[in-house]
Parts: sequence; structure tokens; C-alpha cells
Amino acid sequence: MIKVIVLQDQILITQIEEVPSELGEPDCKMKNPFIVTKDGTLIPWLNEYTSQKEFMVHSDKILTITEPNTKLLDRYQKVTDE
Repeated sequence: MIKVIVLQDQILITQIEEVPSELGEPDCKMKNPFIVTKDGTLIPWLNEYTSQKEFMVHSDKILTITEPNTKLLDRYQKVTDE
């Protein structure tokens, strides 16, 4: 599932799935997350710190999850070859 994820200070587009976890452990896996800038540019998330493409996050850090519009989805699919 490709979704737009709203964090407290960033908006991401990513493939996301809920994963079973122990209490207190991260419970969402993001694959190929990109920051969506105000002008619509896609920037790989944490690219300046790691080459990793999959990240585990706590669902309580996510403010909301929504469907990307067609234009954003097309742009994301081009940069990730999905």
C-alpha cells in the first residue's frame, strides 16, 4: 500500500504495512519513504544518514495516513520504479 504519512514535522509518501510487535516496539514498516516538499519534490527520507530503504516506526508517531493523489502517486512510482 502506497500512502501519504503525516508526521509531526514532515509529510512522507511510502509503502507502509502494519507488522506484529511487542508492546513498545515499532509496529509499522515503511519501504522507500520520500519526503514530499511544499513544491511537490520528492526527497529520499534520511538519505543523508543511511542507504537503508526500509524503516520501522511507531504508529503513535503518525498523525494521519491518507491516499496520495494521482499526480503524487505517479511521481513516486517513477522514482521508486514500483
